[in-house]
Amino acid sequence: MLTTLQGWIGKTETFSDSVTAAPVRALSATLDRDDADPVPGTTLPELWHWLYFLPAARQSGLGPDGHPQRGGFLPPVPLPRRMWAGGRLQWQQQPLQVGDAVTRTSRIESVTHKSGRTGDLVFVLVKHAVRSRQGLALTEEHDIVYRANPQPGDPVPAPQLAAKNAAWSREIVPDDVLLFRYSALTFNGHRIHYDRKYVTEVEGYPGLIVHGPLIATLLADLLRRNMPGARLLKFEFRAVRPVFDLWPFKLHGLPSADGKTISLWTEDHEGWLTMQATATLA
Repeated sequence: MLTTLQGWIGKTETFSDSVTAAPVRALSATLDRDDADPVPGTTLPELWHWLYFLPAARQSGLGPDGHPQRGGFLPPVPLPRRMWAGGRLQWQQQPLQVGDAVTRTSRIESVTHKSGRTGDLVFVLVKHAVRSRQGLALTEEHDIVYRANPQPGDPVPAPQLAAKNAAWSREIVPDDVLLFRYSALTFNGHRIHYDRKYVTEVEGYPGLIVHGPLIATLLADLLRRNMPGARLLKFEFRAVRPVFDLWPFKLHGLPSADGKTISLWTEDHEGWLTMQATATLA
């Protein structure tokens, strides 16, 4: 299986898009921000490029999980659970702006297999490069993990307590509407975020799963709220534990002594760490 999947290494695709104002306005409302109306030249906040370059698979081309059927750009990994496990981003000097014409070139960098305590895991690393007329705007490494559905008796990974030394905190209530709006804004048909019957009965989770990119965006937004005007140079994040819509969760942040590096993390209702991130300021 792995040899076949590794045949996708080096595969590329390129999308063109425009940084339009409507998604910026809509995400601002979704995040409960009071931003000025975006006009041409407005700087696009970091991570908000995920509003663009959206896959537009035909309805007949979707798989049972709501994602596009496998075997196109991404390799056809024969494991049912698919998750955005983390990523690393680096911005260049020229930020993306509303009104920009942009392109994103994506490449499959690696496909690797690991046998974990709960079965097979396949990791796919995708690298994106986003360009505007001014040149390269940002690069992004995107980690995708595929795994089997859980079986009775599978070992449960030990949770990790979230740190208690935050300088900033904010509580988020991840209701169905928040998840629906973010799915709609990113044209994400993955059923784990909105189809309670599917996520509980097919994939075996207790509730709807809060999108990893949404949590990362909320962490970057926490920094924005507490350090207005700060510009990101790098952002790294890693999903540690799923966050469900059944309970509120907390965002936390802690600047370093020099204020150039910010530790960011999320904590669930039981105090467990769910996502860890590091932001480096320009």
